Amino acid sequence: MNSLAFLPVFLALHPLAAPARGGHGEASEHSLLARHAEPASKKFTLGVSIYAGWMPWYYAWENGIVEKWAKTKGLEIEVKYYTDYISSVNAYVAKQDDACVMTNMEALDMPCVAGIDTTVVILGDYSNGNDAVLVRDGLTLKDLKGQSISLVELSVSHYLLARALEQAGLKESDVTILNTSDTAIGPAFIANKSQKAVVTWNPIVMQVESQPGVTKIYDSSKIPGEILDLCVVNTKTLADNPALGEALVGIWYETLALLSKPGAQADAAIDAMAKLSGCKPEEYRGQLRTTAMYWTAKEAAAYVEGSELKQKMDTVRRFCFQHGLLGPEAKSVDAIGIRYPDGTLQGDTNNVKLRWDTSLMKRAAEGKIAQPASSGK
Repeated sequence: MNSLAFLPVFLALHPLAAPARGGHGEASEHSLLARHAEPASKKFTLGVSIYAGWMPWYYAWENGIVEKWAKTKGLEIEVKYYTDYISSVNAYVAKQDDACVMTNMEALDMPCVAGIDTTVVILGDYSNGNDAVLVRDGLTLKDLKGQSISLVELSVSHYLLARALEQAGLKESDVTILNTSDTAIGPAFIANKSQKAVVTWNPIVMQVESQPGVTKIYDSSKIPGEILDLCVVNTKTLADNPALGEALVGIWYETLALLSKPGAQADAAIDAMAKLSGCKPEEYRGQLRTTAMYWTAKEAAAYVEGSELKQKMDTVRRFCFQHGLLGPEAKSVDAIGIRYPDGTLQGDTNNVKLRWDTSLMKRAAEGKIAQPASSGK
């Protein structure tokens, strides 16, 4: 695993006031109107949802960074805010949005299964403790045998539980899964003292863990690199409009550069992102301690081009197949093809739907993406 610099200026969890990744709640969206002074000839949308590692997109939209890069590329880019993560992915699958932030697991088992050829243009971070198994009464992982466990079924929480049980020598059949919505899971577990175990993500983890007698016995830091947070673009849209990819990458790394430099500007940005996510700055700072950011394009591209990603994705795709997430027609784990930057493939070579592409990140790292004149770079 790459060694990442955890910069104190940008240490945060998923914010406290909104559903996070993996939820299956009812679709709910807040979309801001584009604010360009002059309409651009081509319009695109990026769907985002609240999560610590994705809040830089909110900051970039609110503070004109998106508009600046879009204008430079002759585009108009609208950032659409979704209060429910799965709703944002569904909108991308329905081609209502051109790009979206999502995990590697959802990228594979939602748009790709639906036939939407998808390209990863940015690797932003991996969950390094944001997702966790919590218990009452001092239970251990082995003590979970025979227990009923609340989680959002077939989400990254389900994946985390499967990995935890595997490492404890148990099987999913050893437990009973209680499918619970992302909005209800925290309050329900807190209220029902007879419920002994729950698997969820931040900010719910933090809320549940603060209760007397509740402890965290496993989290995503035990499986680094398996829950990856990405920005993806419809492959055809990207091929037809390469300037869109350049703009998204430019926006992202300009924003991260601002956040990674300790000082008043970064502090103000953290405060702004905390407000946008509905929590206090200290709460938001508390959360990125469990979010392993890839702060630079060079660092992100290096990981994507390494051998470890293929190993992690193989584990994820096997989970998806075993749980029927690769579609009813999938006869094997190889039903969906995944292409990596070196040209190697996992899965069906005639059905490649997920593409890991480092070309834009590498160009950004080398300073080869034309920047807005006002960026100060």
